[in-house]
Amino acid sequence: MKIVITGGTGFLGRHLVWRVAAEGAEVIFTGRSATAAEEVMRHASAPVRWQPLRHGTAEAAGLLTDAAANADAIVHCAALSSPWGHLEDFQRANIASTAEVLAACRANGVRRLVHISTPSLYFGFRDRLAIREDAPLPEPANDYVRTKIAAEALICAAPPPEVAILRPRALFGPWDQTLMPRLLRVMAKGPLPIMRGGRIQLDLTYIDNAVDAVWLALTRPLPRPLATYNVSNGEPRELLDVLAIMAREFDLPLRTRRLPWPLVDWLARGLETAARLGNGKEPPLTRYSAGVLAFSQTLDISALRNELGYQPKVGIEEGIRRHAAWWKNTALRGQHT
Repeated sequence: MKIVITGGTGFLGRHLVWRVAAEGAEVIFTGRSATAAEEVMRHASAPVRWQPLRHGTAEAAGLLTDAAANADAIVHCAALSSPWGHLEDFQRANIASTAEVLAACRANGVRRLVHISTPSLYFGFRDRLAIREDAPLPEPANDYVRTKIAAEALICAAPPPEVAILRPRALFGPWDQTLMPRLLRVMAKGPLPIMRGGRIQLDLTYIDNAVDAVWLALTRPLPRPLATYNVSNGEPRELLDVLAIMAREFDLPLRTRRLPWPLVDWLARGLETAARLGNGKEPPLTRYSAGVLAFSQTLDISALRNELGYQPKVGIEEGIRRHAAWWKNTALRGQHT
């Protein structure tokens, strides 16, 4: 079995490279950074091959099509995931990359595509619980969400024979450089702003569970030609509970400052406006980043459980414990601050 994984130097992508290689498949992964690619190859349990690739460039489609020759499946992980950025960058990383993947599938007769999307599509600055895959989508919260919706639309318009679209929620674990590190930096510096009492419900997904979901989507028969699945740990927790576990496992104080959401919303809007009128750099606070900590959002993962046999193996508390152990070990080696 030959599998091509785009974005294989990213957080989810590298874990997938390692898992698929360990399962005995031939793996080609794409990414921009030679340093990151070398790291991925060094930690793989079997030989894997890196294809340098920058999506949205003139040569990208050809390189990906060549890499996917005789492939059984493509896992499309490459994306720009950020609460702030230039629209052109999101379009290139999220829309153009998907068009390139679809072209590679058509040119090579690749039968199955697993596309990594996002449950941020559901976010609309209000509480939403047990969201199903067919739930109505609100107005996109930012350009990241807008372009991920467009990417899904591209796939639905001209899908390969078998497509699984996965929407994993809030990934964390070893090699995460986004979710947990951002929270840890704030916790280390001072009080963490808490809105609406900190009693919101949220879903998280430990990285090994997300990889299990992708592996099932790669190897199990799909119940229909195009199937969409939410992915999470399936154990919603209150924000304050998660922060308390993080503080304990990462040996950090848990200091909070309660702020009213309308005030934070007003401040975030002002900072975003100033950033757009100024140098365009990401402001210290965005409305989306604040909003995901102010409103409940949990997913219904029954479709993934019932149709593909998904069963999360690592709970949130154990996942945070594993992440903290990895973090402390790599910090001692000077690999992150």
